[in-house]
Amino acid sequence: MPGVANPTSSKETAGSDSRKKVHFGSIRDAVQAGDVKQLSDIVVRGASINEVDVLHKFSPLHWAAHSGSLEVVCLHWLEDPSLTDKREWKPVHYAAFHGRLGCLQLLVKWGCGIEDVDHNGNLPVHLAAMEGHLHCFKFLLSRMSSGTQALKAFNDNGENVLDLAQRFLKENILQFIQGVEYEGSNLEDQETLAFPGHVAAFKGDLEMLKKLVGDGVINFNERDDNGSTPMHKAAGQGHIECLQWLIEVGADSNITNKAGERPSDVAKRFAHLAAVKLLAGLQKYDIDDENEIDDSDMKFFIRHGVEGSTDAKDGLCLSEADKTDARIRAYKKVVELRHLLEIAESNYKHLGGITEEDVKQKKKQLESEKWPQTHDDSPTSASQVLRLKVCTTTTGIYVLIF
Repeated sequence: MPGVANPTSSKETAGSDSRKKVHFGSIRDAVQAGDVKQLSDIVVRGASINEVDVLHKFSPLHWAAHSGSLEVVCLHWLEDPSLTDKREWKPVHYAAFHGRLGCLQLLVKWGCGIEDVDHNGNLPVHLAAMEGHLHCFKFLLSRMSSGTQALKAFNDNGENVLDLAQRFLKENILQFIQGVEYEGSNLEDQETLAFPGHVAAFKGDLEMLKKLVGDGVINFNERDDNGSTPMHKAAGQGHIECLQWLIEVGADSNITNKAGERPSDVAKRFAHLAAVKLLAGLQKYDIDDENEIDDSDMKFFIRHGVEGSTDAKDGLCLSEADKTDARIRAYKKVVELRHLLEIAESNYKHLGGITEEDVKQKKKQLESEKWPQTHDDSPTSASQVLRLKVCTTTTGIYVLIF
């Protein structure tokens, strides 16, 4: 059955920390458990990363999207996310069907098609509607080429999202669709549909924020397109209760958005003094002091946490130590890939290749040659410029005087 690990393919041993360590014998089980280290080991031993489950026709990425194991999904070098199973479902279909908003956001960021249909003509948005996953439903509508047309799209059974919500008694979907139709809302303009936790924090809706986090729909350190977290949104509006709750559950007050602002900076910008005072005592370290990352500095990877992770709480068995190890491995992979990129660029140039930087430099050179500049500040130079202007306005002929 999808979503249930095969107990016969793994074995348990006692770990040094007195908890049982599960050793997985297949890629499928490692992916479902979100164990990146064992997944990497299995691949190194020669297992095919495109291995397809015989019964369900699932690829590893299908299993990751199904179970919400985001850290595994993040290893997008694993395989092609456009692979389909026997029902012509892609990973994005499983993420929508099972309400894995974090997976959906990441898959869409990779460019996965959310307008692909399965063998019954169902779009991912149809699957989210029939299962009542409102936040996934809203996100998909906000990212489709036409959210309005998506509401009217029919599957092979002649049903649209409204019909499916009615048939499966999904009141939350029905109410949203009816509200959109009644208010005449333009779905293409509703970017906030993609980040419900940020909207709740911005509005100061603490109960909704608690529900979203408690249900595993979002993570309290999740970032939007501008790099802001729910704490940034609450700080910008001065919602003290939301800020206090986010602090209690462990939200990171040191995360910076694309503007380089922490939540306290946002609160200060909008003159919410109570929020500034609340957040001021939480600044445990200064980003400016961390110009370099030392991969041997364990504390750096511990305090930064998993910013933006939306891993399903019930689907992962990783401890905080395991997650810290995973962050260190991921960072080392970044360093390794940067080094490989430098080598590739060097080889490309030696083979006569032209880079984007070369094109920019050539363009700048041509611009400077087009209008020679004089460095003489004397009156003679000024008169030359004046004569040049007279020539161009009276005869239309450009005369270059040196």
